[in-house]
Amino acid sequence: MNSGSDMKNNLNAGVTISSESGLDALMRRAASQLPDGKEGSGLPPVERWEPDFCGELDMEIKADGTWFYMGTPIGRPALVRLFSTVLRKDADGKTYLVTPVEKIAIRVEDAHFNAVEMHVSGEGDTQVLTFRTNVGDVVKVDAEHSLRFVIDDETGGLKPYILVRGRLEALVSRAVMYDLVALGEELLIDGQLMFALRSSGQLFPVMAAENLQ
Repeated sequence: MNSGSDMKNNLNAGVTISSESGLDALMRRAASQLPDGKEGSGLPPVERWEPDFCGELDMEIKADGTWFYMGTPIGRPALVRLFSTVLRKDADGKTYLVTPVEKIAIRVEDAHFNAVEMHVSGEGDTQVLTFRTNVGDVVKVDAEHSLRFVIDDETGGLKPYILVRGRLEALVSRAVMYDLVALGEELLIDGQLMFALRSSGQLFPVMAAENLQ
């Protein structure tokens, strides 16, 4: 079995791996679940898999979207993308890497992804907001991929989140957030005047209009 140090070197330097255990084997199993066995060809059906829980991995997704393994940033974007395809957040609130044969818990500081780019098409009732995440997902905001907004307890700042798939969310980056908020309107929703956004024929409340500063 590779040592923790060996695994860290493999993650950051792309060293060829011969061991079929631990994190290295998980990487191979994750890749094997992609259609045609190659990254970029689709997403595996992680929501349908119910493998045994195999413990925790010293892996964390930081608030800025950086993935860490054993305290070291994972320096290979393709590897981060691979792991992102087998992420699943369950009803227990925890996030796991899931393959047909294992379910391993990891830590998430804030959101699973960052939304780093936004495209706006149409206007008014026909407006559509589409976001790109830091791992390459493209998500159109609609009834199934909603926007929600929270106020940060520490800073008091606004934090928008997009539902990407399952229970996985993307935090809208600060630069993109300013462009997003600029699209907001004061609209009457359920009898209350709200500051809200439109996309795909849906309304997504940000806050009560009276709370705008």
